[in-house]
Amino acid sequence: MSPADPRLHIALIHPEIGPNAGNAGRLCLGIGARLHLVHPLGFQTDDKAVRRAGLDYWKHVDVVEHVDQDAFFAAMAGRRLHLFSSHGRQSFHRPTYQAGDVLVFGPESVGLPAALVAAHGGGLRIPMDGPIRSLNLANAVAVATYRALMDVAPALFEEPA
Repeated sequence: MSPADPRLHIALIHPEIGPNAGNAGRLCLGIGARLHLVHPLGFQTDDKAVRRAGLDYWKHVDVVEHVDQDAFFAAMAGRRLHLFSSHGRQSFHRPTYQAGDVLVFGPESVGLPAALVAAHGGGLRIPMDGPIRSLNLANAVAVATYRALMDVAPALFEEPA
């Protein structure tokens, strides 16, 4: 697998909290996925900001920044998109994920707009049974990504010899 052909694409639309994006980047680096950051961002990604945050692995992350949401969706044209929302109609475990799929997450404070989720088939939800409205963004990305990996790279889940 080359950087030109990642296992999965993880997209953060207007992320607000740098450490969540940093955690998503670390996850992407660990599994061979590409991280997409869609502006505006609530943090800086220049070299100085990354060094100050202690993200020594960031230079190795396959990350693409998009100037806005329209540019991101244009770049993803033809790819299978899976939008995650606490209001999603379908459980995240139902789809059969494929290599090259795009997992899309919204900003921490408000999530993805309902109209955008509806326009892409109603979205996927991660079930919860407690009195919270949603998971932390980095946690949601990890849960969803590892579910997708079960389909995309099942060998990762085999017991070691």
